[in-house]
Amino acid sequence: QVQLVESGGGLVQAGGSLRLSCTASGRTLSGYYMGWFRQAPGKEREFVACIRWSGGNTYYVDSVKGRFTISRDNAKNTVSLQMNSLKPEDTAVYYCAAGYPSSLRITMNGGYNYWGQGTQVTVSS
Repeated sequence: QVQLVESGGGLVQAGGSLRLSCTASGRTLSGYYMGWFRQAPGKEREFVACIRWSGGNTYYVDSVKGRFTISRDNAKNTVSLQMNSLKPEDTAVYYCAAGYPSSLRITMNGGYNYWGQGTQVTVSS
């Protein structure tokens, strides 16, 4: 079992920045992918970014490339999402996830086994 706890959400004006963090506990993360997903009101939960714990390979949805950066801190068992140049359309509940997705499923909800409780990000125009 892996327990995930997110922090760092909040309210920010368009163009501002926020940093989300997700701390994992319960077992070693070697080989895991750690992902960030988001769900806006009335929409399905969508992939934002992920990082492979071993090796650090990263993937992003096109809409956040160049604005968001995912990173990991092995010593603290933490994965972070630095979000810059935020837009109102980034408003959503952001979820941290962990799992062993195949290469075809790293952007899919079903590729991840463990989820955090979510943290609200609101970007005002």
